[in-house]
Amino acid sequence: MSFQTYIKNIEEKTGKSRSDFEKLAVEKGFTEEGKLRKGVKATEIVNWLKGDFELGHGHATAMYAYITGKRE
Repeated sequence: MSFQTYIKNIEEKTGKSRSDFEKLAVEKGFTEEGKLRKGVKATEIVNWLKGDFELGHGHATAMYAYITGKRE
């Protein structure tokens, strides 16, 4: 499955757009200007996505990558 397909599937499952997730990550204090804030671990974001949005590990990891700047 391609990266873009993962992102599309996440949007369909959660009803949230990729920009919604970026905004939520900023609100949670995980990111700033598309980058991880100092002291934030990737696992914190992945666990948040898995817990709050019921994403599997692969999908949570893909959204983590998107939130932190990956686009392809």
